Amino acid sequence: MEIADPEVRILAGIASTPEADHASADTEWQGSPFAWIETKPSRQRVRIGEQLVAGRVAARGFNVTRSPDSRADRVIEDRRVEIKFSTLWKNGNYKFQQLRDQNCDLAICLGVCPFDAHCWVLSKDEILTQWHETGNIRSQHGGARGTDTAWFTVDPSEVAPWLRGFGGGLRDALGTLSGLTGFTAGDPQE
Repeated sequence: MEIADPEVRILAGIASTPEADHASADTEWQGSPFAWIETKPSRQRVRIGEQLVAGRVAARGFNVTRSPDSRADRVIEDRRVEIKFSTLWKNGNYKFQQLRDQNCDLAICLGVCPFDAHCWVLSKDEILTQWHETGNIRSQHGGARGTDTAWFTVDPSEVAPWLRGFGGGLRDALGTLSGLTGFTAGDPQE
């Protein structure tokens, strides 16, 4: 299968590391440039997601540096950013987990499936509103009274209305990131 979206092709190129020869046992992922990610344990997937996001936004011209502390993953255009990553679950959804009320300005949520990718960029204020006021983002531990971490699920084929304005495709998410940082991203290199 061919990847049509030029943004996803570039992300797939970034994912093509020496590890790309690891094959996934899941036939849905066979032939995917992201299949090797499925073979990695959860903690490694977190770092891979951070590297994919950092590489992709840097390729579009954003200034990206490592965070000086553990309360954010990267600093993009002087905004502290938490990066959340998910591969597509068997039920067809992404789950973005471990959202916290911490010292960051934005969260970039990247999801990859065998031949596509999706991304949403949310301000911290939006996350807190969706978590504490609307319930669209739910507490992850401790039920409804849990306050330390939160998560949300996205069906990329039927994105919830509250999330639609924050990305979807990679180009849309980069537009959202541009709006939140004030930086105008360059055109993708195909």
